[in-house]
Amino acid sequence: QVQVVESGGGSVQAGGSLRLSCAASGSIFSINGMGWYRQAPGKQRESVAAITSGGSTNYQDSVKGRFTISRDNAKNTVYLQMNTLKPEDTAVYYCNVVVQTNRNRYTARGYWGQGTQVTVSS
Repeated sequence: QVQVVESGGGSVQAGGSLRLSCAASGSIFSINGMGWYRQAPGKQRESVAAITSGGSTNYQDSVKGRFTISRDNAKNTVYLQMNTLKPEDTAVYYCNVVVQTNRNRYTARGYWGQGTQVTVSS
C-alpha cells in the first residue's frame, strides 16, 4: 500500500507565506507526476501546481509568480512554497502522487493525501 501525508498548513495574514510538504511512503517502485490541488468551501477541487518526474512544472494562472512547486526524489516528497498569499487562497490543500508499485507501468495510479487547511485572513 501507499501512504501520502501532507503537512505545513496553517493560518496566515494576507501577504504571508507558507510551505506545504507531502511525503509518499509504502510500496513504491517509482513516482511519476506529483501535484497539489485545493478545494475551497462550496467549490470543486482544482489543480494548483504539478511537477513531472523530469522536473517540468505547470501552475494555475492565479498562483503563477507566487507559488513554487518542487520535489525531492530521494525523499519521495513534493513541496509547495506559497508566497504573497491572498484570502482567495484559503482552502484545503491536497497532494496527489502518481505511484508505480512494481515494474509493470500499468500499476501506476494516483494516491491522495488527507488534506491540510490553509487559511489566509485579510
